[in-house]
Amino acid sequence: MVKITDDYLTNGNDFAELGIKVPMYEQDTIIKKTKESPRWVHFGGGNLFRAFHAAIANKLINDKKMETGVTVVETYDQAVIPDVYDKYNNRVVRVITKADGTQERELFASVGEAIFAGPTDASQKGFERLKEIFAADSLQVVSFSITEKGYNLKNGAGEYFPVVAEDLENGPKYPKNNMTTLVSLLLTRYETNAKPLTLLSTDNFSQNGDRLKSTVLEIANAWKNNGFVDESFINYLSDKDKISFPLSMIDRITPNPSDKISNDLSEDGFEDADILHTPQHTNIAAFTNTEEAHYLVVEDSFPNGRPKFEKAGVIMASRDTVNAADEMKVTTCLNPLHTALAIFGSVLGFKSIASEMEDEDLVGLIKKIGYTEGLPVVKDPEVINPKEFIDELVTKRLPNPYIPDTPQRIATDTSQKLAIRYGVTIKHYVQTPALDPKNLKFIPLVIAAWLRYLMAIDDSGEEFQPSPDPLFNELHEQVKDISFGNADGIHDKVIKILSNVDIFGVDLYQVGLAEKIEADFKSMLTGKGAIKSTLHKALQ
Repeated sequence: MVKITDDYLTNGNDFAELGIKVPMYEQDTIIKKTKESPRWVHFGGGNLFRAFHAAIANKLINDKKMETGVTVVETYDQAVIPDVYDKYNNRVVRVITKADGTQERELFASVGEAIFAGPTDASQKGFERLKEIFAADSLQVVSFSITEKGYNLKNGAGEYFPVVAEDLENGPKYPKNNMTTLVSLLLTRYETNAKPLTLLSTDNFSQNGDRLKSTVLEIANAWKNNGFVDESFINYLSDKDKISFPLSMIDRITPNPSDKISNDLSEDGFEDADILHTPQHTNIAAFTNTEEAHYLVVEDSFPNGRPKFEKAGVIMASRDTVNAADEMKVTTCLNPLHTALAIFGSVLGFKSIASEMEDEDLVGLIKKIGYTEGLPVVKDPEVINPKEFIDELVTKRLPNPYIPDTPQRIATDTSQKLAIRYGVTIKHYVQTPALDPKNLKFIPLVIAAWLRYLMAIDDSGEEFQPSPDPLFNELHEQVKDISFGNADGIHDKVIKILSNVDIFGVDLYQVGLAEKIEADFKSMLTGKGAIKSTLHKALQ
């Protein structure tokens, strides 16, 4: 049996027999140099970091382009650092799963230090260590993969979360929230040396760097108003030559550790294949499984220098290029296709995205949305070819049965996504003289299927549990009384939904699509199997 903590340089053949590629560098040296001269800190120790960011660092160290590792910081789950990082000597085995069933396995030892700094750290040991790191002249980059929710300071009612309100009231000395902790650390840097630094959000949402900057400045200004900091600190954070907040576009599906991969590793003789399910519902392991395709496009704005990310496959680009790459992914070439599969998959009873890709009609649907309706309005970012991006998505990524993603997960918060995933394309059709939004056929079909989804009745006529969505109860109330074979009054029941600019980004009646959506919706109400039948007919 092979343990992840075994000496990979001495026992490289043992790892090779399991198909695990090992680093060429000496880990202890990397750890020592990282602690002495920290260069890259990353907030968020979850599966995406372990599959992607740690891989970037591993390649740079292997290729002698970087002499230090990543300092990873976990602020959410106190079990992650002792039970996964410390236990396995900060190592991870990444398993790339391919649609043909093959796997690529590689051991990374690129984490130089792992720290927990969250509200349950009563000793403040992690926070004090981070203050030392943020005071170091050598620190260049602080990156993040904490999910979009990690940047939120307020609840849906616009009120500060209690822990945030407490931190704003008490000041920067002992913060508990992850964002207030960050601003406190930036204050330490400012007071120590006021050296430049880059704060790089790599979370998967548009304008992520701007969102991070807004959050940081909101906290700093609140502390200024409460007398904890002065205007000069605000100026430091606002000066792009001191603190930069570059945009990024990231794309790599990295789900929770797979039971199948765990079993495969164990059967091959890898001892550390167990999956940890923490009390805070984090699923993590000594291994992480991910897909082969990956993209990271980053705005090249690093006032204190940076690692040579481009040597590890990161696309360094202008702000406009990052925006174009993000819009390509989010509004035409990936997310709209994903959402279509999520909606139809949920009402048709599918349990995985990969299984949906075995259905000819569903594949036909996303091809029409991507190639036929999306590509005519996509802005080519030039660093990624839009058509080739869709080709890879349809032929390799979505059909991969070893990426256990579900339509139900992707259907979460659909009401919050439609304005971007379809509304932007509809607007482009309205604004482009050579195009007519009334010619759109498959985007309206997806919206009609979403109306059926809101009824919480699947294509077999059975009730199902829709995924969490902040508007679901309100929207369900408007369609819950609609029944099979009864199209009377449909218009009156859906007009409020389809005219909602907040949901779709446009009034669908004003752009001439609502009538088509209503017709498709009525077709999906003729009886059991009507959703699948309507989709099939649309593709003929």
